[in-house]
Amino acid sequence: MFHKYKDINHPAVRAACKAARVELRRSRRNFEEKLSSNIKQDRKSFFAYSRSRMKCRSRIGPISSHSGNMTTTDAELVDSFNDHFVSVFTAEDMSSIPFLSARSASFDNFCSDVAFSQQDVLNALKKIKADTAGGPDELSARFLVQITEHIVYPLFVIFRKSLDEGFVPEDWKSAYISPIFKKVNRNSADNYRPVSLTSLICQVFETIIRDSMMHYLEDNGLIRDSQHGFRKGRSCLTNLLIFMDKVTGCLDSGTPVDIIFLDFAKAFDKLPHRRLAIKLENHGIAGKLLQWIVAWLSDRKQRVCINGTKSSWHSVLSGVPQGSVLGPLLFLVFINDLDDGIVSWILKFADDTKMFGEVSNVVQHCQLQKDLNTLSQWSKNWQMLFHVDKCKVMHFGSNNLKMDYRLDNKVLQKVHEEKDLGVVISDDLKASTQCTQAHSKANRMLGMINRSMVYKRQDIMLCLYKTLVRPHLEYCTAAWSPHDIKDKVLLERVQRRFTRMIPVLKELPYADRLNKLMLWTLEERRVHADLIEVYKVIHGLSAIPFEALFEFDTNSRTRGHSLKLRKKRCRRD
Repeated sequence: MFHKYKDINHPAVRAACKAARVELRRSRRNFEEKLSSNIKQDRKSFFAYSRSRMKCRSRIGPISSHSGNMTTTDAELVDSFNDHFVSVFTAEDMSSIPFLSARSASFDNFCSDVAFSQQDVLNALKKIKADTAGGPDELSARFLVQITEHIVYPLFVIFRKSLDEGFVPEDWKSAYISPIFKKVNRNSADNYRPVSLTSLICQVFETIIRDSMMHYLEDNGLIRDSQHGFRKGRSCLTNLLIFMDKVTGCLDSGTPVDIIFLDFAKAFDKLPHRRLAIKLENHGIAGKLLQWIVAWLSDRKQRVCINGTKSSWHSVLSGVPQGSVLGPLLFLVFINDLDDGIVSWILKFADDTKMFGEVSNVVQHCQLQKDLNTLSQWSKNWQMLFHVDKCKVMHFGSNNLKMDYRLDNKVLQKVHEEKDLGVVISDDLKASTQCTQAHSKANRMLGMINRSMVYKRQDIMLCLYKTLVRPHLEYCTAAWSPHDIKDKVLLERVQRRFTRMIPVLKELPYADRLNKLMLWTLEERRVHADLIEVYKVIHGLSAIPFEALFEFDTNSRTRGHSLKLRKKRCRRD
């Protein structure tokens, strides 16, 4: 209209501008509504939209290269990352491979093949998410989702032939590496995690193999109870609950406890392949299946990809791909015998390991040090070394002797707080620091939503809050639920802020805002989460045995039911 009349004040031009503004507002409102309604299935689109509205952008690098200079171009950046990731691989010592005396599985029970049908292939294909990044074969997830029904039989034939012949296509053994920043300094390559983007077709087959192997290992009781990672009925929460129950029980009886938090150095990247094959065979993984896994791990190659710029290909000498489906299970098998010869308590979640025990006297302290020496020897034998500088010691109890512990002739650092499985553990067992960090994370996410969304409609904001904000406030609360009022108020402050962000509710009291949104207070939700976890333990839906945490009340003098729990007496808060 402007080109027609050449006058911004012409009535027709002004009418057209007004109509355009209305359409733009409607379009943005519909787009934000679509983002919020799909937030559980497609978070990437929301964060991409949020980044587009941010003034400051965070990017990967620059990093310091081997020569000590900072990278200036994307080509230098990807080459420096790839050189660093390759440098951590383990050159396996084939001359001194440890001997495993007895197989974990009975001699008549092997897992040498995987029986699967076209239905199994279809079920695995349906697990692909449309927004998943593809690998070097350049088959997009969205395309595979659309043609799922048509490729079931061809993939079934390919998978069957690959397993029978022990042959893995080259595309399946190639990976694009995406560096993911962890913490501290963005200019150090050591602070980035190399996540592998592999073939989605191969991941489908890995899913089938993983399910079969896990079924075999669990049915035969081959994975130790101390391992809580990547297993049904076990999680970060079950790990923390068992840990907290043992520690608080000791402290309530007046017994001091020492805890050693252990950290493997680049565990998933350093895992030696020949030693892994030996342990797989020791667990009864043999025949075609073992041959396929060895072929899948052998002759792998990788390249770093950032902003469309790719490094040259490099051979992968050790480790399992981070981001693969089968990799975590192989790692569980590899560290499964870490407990052998250990007297103290030990708990694992994948490579996160903590060992702890009572230390009322010097003898018990020496036993914990002896167990630490045993772990050190295991790590050397199996070429899975600890990062000694990141291993920490925490002393619990006012009467603790606070003695030193050594690992590889280095005295371990003593700490008062340590983050374990995403939860901050302090030596006074108070949840204040954890509450502060949870409040900070949730508040930052709430601020991002507030900046990103123009139209703060009630249903849109509620969906975003439940999906992106509240999980930060409720992660593993059954293990650290606060009892100090100041901590409860701090967490509730986030939900108060959220309810005020909705314009139509801003002037109402907090209780009325919750009623309008059909929300509970966070304290009520924490009690609800406790009840759910108790239900799981009582009815065998959790890996934690009932006797480990509870006992039934045998008192029949009062009315009730058969599932009344007895409240144990305790001396401390």
